[in-house]
Amino acid sequence: MRHEPSDSINRPGTRKLGSLMRLLRFTRPYVRHLAAAVVALLIAAGSVLAFGQVIRVVVDSGLGTGSAEALNRSLLLFLGVVVLTAASVMARSYLLNWIGERVVADIRKAVFDRVLELDVGFFEVTRAGEVISRLTSDTALLQVVVGSTLAMALRTSLLMLGGLAMLAVTSPGLTGLVLIGLPAVIGPAWFLGRRVRKLSRSSQDRIADVGAYVDEVIHGIRTVQAFCHEPLDRRHYGDQVESAFNVALSRSLTSAVLSGTATLLTFGAIGVVLWIGGHQVLAGTLSGGELSAFLFYAVVVAGAVGSLSDLIGQLLRGAGASERLMELLEIRPAILPPAEPESLPLPPRGQIEFQGVRFVYPARPETPALSDLTLTVEPGERLALVGPSGAGKTTLFQLLLRFYDPSAGVIRFDGVDIRHLDPKDLRGRLSLVPQDPVIFGADAWENIRYGMESASDADVRRAAEAAHAVEFLDRLPKGFDTYLGERGVRLSGGERQRIAIARTILRNPTLLLLDEATSALDAESERLVQDALETLMQGRTSIVIAHRLATVRNADRILVLDQGRIVASGRHEQLMSQGGLYARLASLQFQEPEAIVRPRLRAAAN
Repeated sequence: MRHEPSDSINRPGTRKLGSLMRLLRFTRPYVRHLAAAVVALLIAAGSVLAFGQVIRVVVDSGLGTGSAEALNRSLLLFLGVVVLTAASVMARSYLLNWIGERVVADIRKAVFDRVLELDVGFFEVTRAGEVISRLTSDTALLQVVVGSTLAMALRTSLLMLGGLAMLAVTSPGLTGLVLIGLPAVIGPAWFLGRRVRKLSRSSQDRIADVGAYVDEVIHGIRTVQAFCHEPLDRRHYGDQVESAFNVALSRSLTSAVLSGTATLLTFGAIGVVLWIGGHQVLAGTLSGGELSAFLFYAVVVAGAVGSLSDLIGQLLRGAGASERLMELLEIRPAILPPAEPESLPLPPRGQIEFQGVRFVYPARPETPALSDLTLTVEPGERLALVGPSGAGKTTLFQLLLRFYDPSAGVIRFDGVDIRHLDPKDLRGRLSLVPQDPVIFGADAWENIRYGMESASDADVRRAAEAAHAVEFLDRLPKGFDTYLGERGVRLSGGERQRIAIARTILRNPTLLLLDEATSALDAESERLVQDALETLMQGRTSIVIAHRLATVRNADRILVLDQGRIVASGRHEQLMSQGGLYARLASLQFQEPEAIVRPRLRAAAN
């Protein structure tokens, strides 16, 4: 198993909080909620700042005058501000959390929609675990940041700015001292913040590596256990976790130093201001109420600066997650429908044309998978593809399904260049039965109906009968309603294959693509399914990747591929008489019973 990080998605370091600003477009549908939240945020911040003036009134008017009535009025004013603050905080918290949850839910859907649109070539060079990490851990982190951290950062920023303004109103002279000391606080915070930004992105990447490794091991758990690979996987996983831990620890340490430095410098500056202000009160140039209000605002500003140092660290982690998600959203699929797609002719015919087709896989650009391939498959023809591994058989299927576009040449379906078609229209007329069928974590109804949601239960059952899948499905605990397990783990290989064939029968395609669809079946099931496929292939074009002699003998034409080229073409008897690659494959791969197996048995008996 490979464990190198994927390089298909760029991983630049997060340099600024601007990455979070790219999320603003997701708030456009909720402008009213956002406006109400901003109003509540402003009222909450304003009411907190009003406490400073309330304290000044309580001290100077209530306590300074010695009047009980003035004190009562001051305290009633204090109570009114408390009620207003509580109400606005409640409204702000609910609205901003609602917006955060809603925006992150929309981002999840947008990213998943884009992932579904990405071409197969993207997944050829990108680990599935990397994509899963972005859809899970990154969105979970973003949910916390957008839902609460961002709101707290906005509130704290307002308090800091408002507090500075009120400091200037209360005592311009002391405010000047505060502003002079401000660079001494901001400078170290900015320096340490750059370090936090880099470590935040690196931390998310290491978490993605851990997720990718887990995904790979769990999906291959049978192979892992069969080869007694558990000790090595434990060690590899432990190394991945430790790497993620070390990066997270460095980030946490830097964030802690950032918070401690900001707190020390900020409250140290307040101590200096308090010393100077106290001497001004003693000299009679500043009242006790003004000093109390000034200290309140100074504490608010100091607390805001200290909180922002923590919040910025969290926001930078969110910026890293946002950047990783935006990268996925900004990737353009290599396979896109044309602006004005052509329509396929009706009724469908199933004619295939390859003209001078050349193709290389993105992961292997130096080795052509197909070279100057020219081929015509007539409607209703049954074509078998034969050749050694890597000859280009599966590549033909991949190009027909337009998972990739050829590097050169043209592929036509029913006379139309498939690049001029909407891929959905093209794939709607094709059906693939792979050698290793995909079964989803659902019941049999949903698995057979896959891609044909309008099919009735009766249609599904008829397709299962044609594929000889009813016998084992009816024996399951809940029949067709039985959950088949993730990737069909509750079924045998032959049972999974028959469900895949039933899915194809229900689809009723114009072109059948069969990757030796009966290879995973036992002898009895193979005969039954082969009969079903024989009926299904009548009157429609079929291309079969053949590994068994019985499949080849029934083909109208056999193509022998080698290194991406057609090296021979004809029926079985013709190719056998010509010798060459086909005859060698027939001896070694097809294991022709009369020519190979029985002589060996006789030799063994003698």
